[in-house]
Amino acid sequence: MSKLIAIYPQAVEHTKMKVFEDIDRYLETKESLPSFDQYLAERGHYVEQIWVNVWLNKSTNDVPKNEKKQFLSEKGYVVHGIDRKLLNKLFRDEMRTYQPFDPMGWMKQTFAVSNEQWERRYLDAKDNFLKREEQKHLEEQKQSIRNEIEESAVEMIEQNYEWFYLNVRHFVATQLRADIENNSKFQSVDAFALEVKLVDEGRFNPDTYTTVATFFEELTGDIHKTLNWGRSSYEYQTYFFVYESLISDYLSELLPQKVLELIPSKLKADFQETFHEKLSPSFVKGSIAQLLYDVEGYFIEDIQAEYLADLIRLADIPFEQKIHKQIYEQDFQERDRKQKEEQAEIKRKRDAEDRMMKDIFGAEYDPSLKQHVRYVLHIGETNTGKTHHALEKMKAANSGLYLAPLRLLALEVYDKLNAEGTPCSLKTGEEEKFVANAHHTSCTVEMFHEKEYYDVVVIDEAQMITDKDRGFSWYKAITKANAEEVHIIGSKNSKSMLLQLLGDSNIEIHEYSRDTPLEVETKEFHIKHIKKGDALICFSRRRVLETASRLQNDGHSVSMIYGSMPPETRKRQIEQFNQGMTKVIVATDAIGMGLNLPIRCIVFLENEKFDGTRRRLLTSQEVKQIAGRAGRKGKYDIGKVAFTSDIKKMRNLLLQEDEPVHTFAIAPTNSVFERFQRYYRDLGTFFELWGKFESPEGTKKASLSEEKALYQKIVGTEIEARLSLMDLYGFLHLPFSKNESILTKQWEETMFAIIQGRELPEPILKDNSLEELELSYKAIGLHLLFLYRLGERTETIYWERLRMEVSNQVQERLKTDIKKFVKKCKTCGKKLPWDHSFPTCESCYREKYRRYRYEDDYEF
Repeated sequence: MSKLIAIYPQAVEHTKMKVFEDIDRYLETKESLPSFDQYLAERGHYVEQIWVNVWLNKSTNDVPKNEKKQFLSEKGYVVHGIDRKLLNKLFRDEMRTYQPFDPMGWMKQTFAVSNEQWERRYLDAKDNFLKREEQKHLEEQKQSIRNEIEESAVEMIEQNYEWFYLNVRHFVATQLRADIENNSKFQSVDAFALEVKLVDEGRFNPDTYTTVATFFEELTGDIHKTLNWGRSSYEYQTYFFVYESLISDYLSELLPQKVLELIPSKLKADFQETFHEKLSPSFVKGSIAQLLYDVEGYFIEDIQAEYLADLIRLADIPFEQKIHKQIYEQDFQERDRKQKEEQAEIKRKRDAEDRMMKDIFGAEYDPSLKQHVRYVLHIGETNTGKTHHALEKMKAANSGLYLAPLRLLALEVYDKLNAEGTPCSLKTGEEEKFVANAHHTSCTVEMFHEKEYYDVVVIDEAQMITDKDRGFSWYKAITKANAEEVHIIGSKNSKSMLLQLLGDSNIEIHEYSRDTPLEVETKEFHIKHIKKGDALICFSRRRVLETASRLQNDGHSVSMIYGSMPPETRKRQIEQFNQGMTKVIVATDAIGMGLNLPIRCIVFLENEKFDGTRRRLLTSQEVKQIAGRAGRKGKYDIGKVAFTSDIKKMRNLLLQEDEPVHTFAIAPTNSVFERFQRYYRDLGTFFELWGKFESPEGTKKASLSEEKALYQKIVGTEIEARLSLMDLYGFLHLPFSKNESILTKQWEETMFAIIQGRELPEPILKDNSLEELELSYKAIGLHLLFLYRLGERTETIYWERLRMEVSNQVQERLKTDIKKFVKKCKTCGKKLPWDHSFPTCESCYREKYRRYRYEDDYEF
């Protein structure tokens, strides 16, 4: 207990000191001497508390933890494993009775036996109080004079601002000319990165600068220390910081001296009487420190607005106020005239740009509906037969076009029509199948061409018009369809927007409702509840494979669907489920887009999805789109929907009325590019103008982010030089996975081969894993996109056959590789439960964040 013993006398002395302070504060306010007993009666309670407070705080804070534990152990406490707060509480409780000091007894020994000592304490306290009051009054007088000096300085600077500025102007002019004539110009890619060496570019050329501010942006070659969020950092120094310091030093001498000269004599006399010395420039400087800082800012701002050429000419003229004032007024008038001319030129250019933007984009995105077309809207929920009725109308027509959101759906309709005796061709960006005597075509919506005529056009999943990147394809198909009859299939919440878009056209509306109702399971789903005909929904390829692996290991036969799966493979997986070869299906939300399956129950394994930016709760429309796949009339007359958590919240999303959508996406058209080429010829400028273009009310622009990223790879190359603008944009717009680096590299190499007249490079194909096979499939698809665009139809036969072989390999690999996708902790490799929501196990998670947990080290 060495620390406890050592601090005890310190606490006693500290207590005595605080008692003396209280006595002095009590006595100094009394007009006559109160008795010691009177003090005890009024302040005794407070004095008794002084020791307790001083001792508890000092002992708790100064005694180390191990001594506290030892002390408490000796008192019979069990202290092993208790937390810090409890330890301090127990120790404080014990300290309340540890060798208490009696301040009342000590005071009585000191003052009660000697009234003379009490009187002396009173006189000393009164004397010290009067001295403090006198000093306080003197300080108030001094501060009052400082305030008067500052007020006088403000008035003088306002009255003589021009004189001060003319001095600063001449001073800066002299410095500028010296720097421009004697110093070197430095260049750096990044002024904040000191590891990037500066390049000496020789002397400055003053003609390249307009205002002083543009010169102040130049680097001096030295290092500058600055503060960012309270931390020191270093960067290359610009002339702004140099001149900020020079002007500050110059004004710190000029202003106080001039203020001193102009201060009234009475104020100087009052100063001498109060401070017993003459008023000096240094005292004035100290009194107007904040004012100096503010004025420096005004002068620096005014100097930066000056033309550099005016100041360089000024450097040769000795300072004489009248002459410099005349020069300044002339320069100011000339600068004002030039600035008005510049502003007029800026306005002229802005007006010209506005006219150009109106000409280029103008009324392009107002729907130019063909009045002779009859529009038939098929509006309803998922799985209500909308597409079936529209396709029946198309089949009955002499010619028809089906526009699908996915290649798989285009392929499904192609197979369906041919199987039912209606010859139908297929056309997607990377696949074309022409059937003899076919007057019907099934294709993806991006392949729509407005000049081709059909009796009936069917546009599926029209609510996709709101998609910021692909939506314009639906807008274009709806408003530019060259047909006698256009059937538009959409969700309920797209109805009002479609009606608004079609305006006063000839419109027929068919609304559909489900024959098989949806019923939400009241219990949370567990994998042991799985039944034949169930579809388990999750939102990543890996989660699909992990879940399918678990189900297969439990003896279930499983089909799988996810976005990056080849359409042919997906088709086989669906067929296996439809034919009863597999009992359950595990899928991403890709299942919600036009796939009709005999599903007993849709099970949401997750209620959230990552949308490319953040992980968020599913929207009501997403829940409905997916859940609507449950139930098939005649087999499952009630569609079941189950959730693993938050059943009430998710049921509300399923049942709530969707807000109607009122905006649709727009993108560049051929007409826009044609008008753009009247003004410019490069895509870089087009992307810039597209960014400035304000999307009309009710629309939102496609971001074109993927096209711009690809463009950056070939900007300034022979590809850009030798291709027409519209051809180049067509290649940028090819539909492939632009987030795959291997595919963007393949695209770039193929583009160079086309320009240089070489054979197209063959795609890189690998088959070491399921993921590599899927990427190889995409690589062949990109190669086919180029071949079809270049008209190399003979060569496409080989690559389509090879792509089908890869698709077959994917199908086979799914049977073997699926066993590898067991959900494991990415840190320790421990097997995780099938429904574990995180990539790490609980123990690894706790270990990772243990060192970050807050520990309360403060002792009370």
